[in-house]
Amino acid sequence: MKTMTCKQLGGACEKAFQAETFEELAELSKLHGMEMFQKQDAEHLEAMQRITALMQQPNAMQEWFEAKKKEFNELPED
Repeated sequence: MKTMTCKQLGGACEKAFQAETFEELAELSKLHGMEMFQKQDAEHLEAMQRITALMQQPNAMQEWFEAKKKEFNELPED
């Protein structure tokens, strides 16, 4: 089990997510993002705009994703 925060994943807060794999962690982060979108949380909406801008550049988004996955893989187990 490893832990990363919303902020470490490009978000806006210190909410911690724990998962066995990066893919599981990304799904938890996505669910949190959807909740913050529904609440119209300004800081999270701004973070989502940054990610949306990355998504417009496929290589940039892929590089970002791979960097976050590498960061996750290098974390010590909780």
